[in-house]
Amino acid sequence: MTKNKSNLIKGTLVLTLAGVITRLIGFFYRIFLSNSMGPEVLGIYQLVFPVYGICFTIFASGIQTAISTLVANELGQKHYVGISKVLKKGILMSVSTALVLSFLTYRYSDFLAISVLREANCVSSIKLLALAFPFCGITSCINGYYYGLKKAGVPAATQLLEQIVRVITVFFLAGYAGNGDIKVTSDLAVLGLVIGEFASQLYNIGSMYFNRTSKEINALAEASEKHNVQNTCEKESKSLTLQLFKISLPLTANRLLISILHSVEAILIPSMLKLYGLSSSEALSIYGVLTGMSVPFIMFPSAITNSLSVLLLPTISEAQSSKNTDMIKKTTSISIKYSLLIGIISSGLFISFGQELGNIVFHNKMAGSFLTTLAWLCPFLYITTTLSSIINGLGLAHLTFINSVVGLSVRILMILYFVPKQGITGYLTCLLVSQLVITCFDGLIVMKHIKPPFQASDFILKPSIIVAGCSYIMYRIYEYFRPQIQGLPALIGFCTLLCVLIVILLGITKAVSLKDFK
Repeated sequence: MTKNKSNLIKGTLVLTLAGVITRLIGFFYRIFLSNSMGPEVLGIYQLVFPVYGICFTIFASGIQTAISTLVANELGQKHYVGISKVLKKGILMSVSTALVLSFLTYRYSDFLAISVLREANCVSSIKLLALAFPFCGITSCINGYYYGLKKAGVPAATQLLEQIVRVITVFFLAGYAGNGDIKVTSDLAVLGLVIGEFASQLYNIGSMYFNRTSKEINALAEASEKHNVQNTCEKESKSLTLQLFKISLPLTANRLLISILHSVEAILIPSMLKLYGLSSSEALSIYGVLTGMSVPFIMFPSAITNSLSVLLLPTISEAQSSKNTDMIKKTTSISIKYSLLIGIISSGLFISFGQELGNIVFHNKMAGSFLTTLAWLCPFLYITTTLSSIINGLGLAHLTFINSVVGLSVRILMILYFVPKQGITGYLTCLLVSQLVITCFDGLIVMKHIKPPFQASDFILKPSIIVAGCSYIMYRIYEYFRPQIQGLPALIGFCTLLCVLIVILLGITKAVSLKDFK
């Protein structure tokens, strides 16, 4: 139990570090894009991603989770031959599907842009995006393999490399294409994404030959294979293929419907804003500010909870297969506790300094206003990611699927009613209500099936009081000194001081305890 817990914590820290660095790079990249594109072109660029999301779900999402789960199970039973075969069969399934989708997306890019996204300027960007699918498939499969081994180093490095290559590519190509005038088009930003995915895929393939863990697994697999009868190997191979299909197909189908609902939501927002009375340019600009500036800022702290959730699934799955209920309860309790803490701290930070962050970072008052409003979402967003991963690890993925469909359906129905009447304010209300529905349902399922220890005072009450008090005091101090110290460094300094003060007080009140990590 101690080893599993140690692996979970180490893996989470590695992925979190990579996630934080990646998002920091991403922030500067977002600032660069917003300044060189403008809100309207940024909105067009963001419109391409529903197509990517749907295709990625089909060729990678379910297969990656299936590989991660099966690798964890095979590792627990010391079936090293099965581990390598799971990866090979997963890659074959993913890449073949990705190639078909690349062809279809490229071939029907006009239809997708004009009839589905309702934005003709997206055609060339969609064509470029289609080229990335096979690379994404290979990368996601290999990442799933390492997640199953609970070795997060390679996926973390892959994530970081992809972001660095993308940013450098776009920056230099923009300067070259513009003859010194840095101007980024939607096509150029998508091209950077494709090149970044290609580079990360090359790194992942190289890791399979040079990574020590991978080499050890391959050596053990070869040694085991020599002692197995050929017929037994063939039976195991067929069994693994069947298991991959059994796990990945329901997950893919579930996530595909969810991805489609997300895409419908993304397409509806500009359309409903036009019904509210905005022009096409204004609607795209607001959409670009919301999805290209404010939402990435709000999602920055989720680098921690996302890393935790990725490693939670194989950990819970392995504990479930060995019937280790104590491990499941303790891991679940700690995960919920710190996901809530991160969410509550993030809410206090963005409520207090969201307006200033939007103004100073993006030079956009609307981005700051969105940040302040979206701050209330943080606890629900972050805890939902963790809860969903726990439920999936228990083998109850159909329940997270139902919850997500219900929540997204509620959101879409509310968008159709509220946004034409209230504009973007109506959409933000829809977002909060639907996320609250999803979080409540996920929480009830976890409590019913696991019954983890849950102290409301340590998990919610103490952190909320401390965060509210510290945020108020720190913002008042910032207001007092603002005439003398202005700019981003000062603002980042106050945000950092606020987080440090909160963590210290949480430690004093024992809402944060080192015992959790021992």
